[in-house]
Parts: sequence; C-alpha cells; structure tokens
Amino acid sequence: MPVEERVRRLREQTGCGLRVFRVPWEGRDEDKDDDRVWAVTCFVTRTGFRRRGVSRALARAAVDYARDRGARAIEAYPMIGGEGALVGELHPGLRSAFGAAGFSEVSRPSKRRVVVRINF
Repeated sequence: MPVEERVRRLREQTGCGLRVFRVPWEGRDEDKDDDRVWAVTCFVTRTGFRRRGVSRALARAAVDYARDRGARAIEAYPMIGGEGALVGELHPGLRSAFGAAGFSEVSRPSKRRVVVRINF
C-alpha cells in the first residue's frame, strides 16, 4: 500500500487534521505562545494491543524525544481513570500512563481531565 494511502487512512481513522483541539489555559501562568513547550494530544493504539503498556511506553518515548530535541517542557491532557469512558475519550491517554513517565499534575480543567507536565 502506498505511503499516501496509509497517511490518508490514518487521518481518517484518528480524525487528525479534522479535530479541533483547545489546550486548557484558563488560570495558568505559562506562556501559551512558547513553541518550546511541546504537547502530547493523543495516542491511538490498535485494537488487540491495548492494555499492554503501549501508552506508557509512548509517554516515556515522548519525554525522551522532546528533551533530546530541546523542548523546554512537555505536557499532556489525559483523562482520569478509564472506568465508564468511551474508547474515543481515551485517545488523550490516562493520567496513570503519564504519571509513570514522570509527568506532574498542573491543573484540572474538568472532573475527568487533567493537565500534566514535565519541565526540563
């Protein structure tokens, strides 16, 4: 299958490029225009590979990747717990996966979502 077709399918399946993502900045002092602050917005794990630690490995790899490329910080916007959540709601990842990678909670913009971050 050609690369273009795989890219098209990935975007179609994940909604990448179609989904509007708004970072929860309310009540925060950080400069939202600082392009050295990187963000992990979602993980897509293929059915059959879920619940095997893939998200934890991806979160750790994202930290290493950002640090190695000069990011000042990296943050993510995961869900709290997975109980009762729809599969589509878990694309941002779970707080526990980011906690295992060293992220700390910055804020809690809703009952089920947190902002987590690592400053380098």
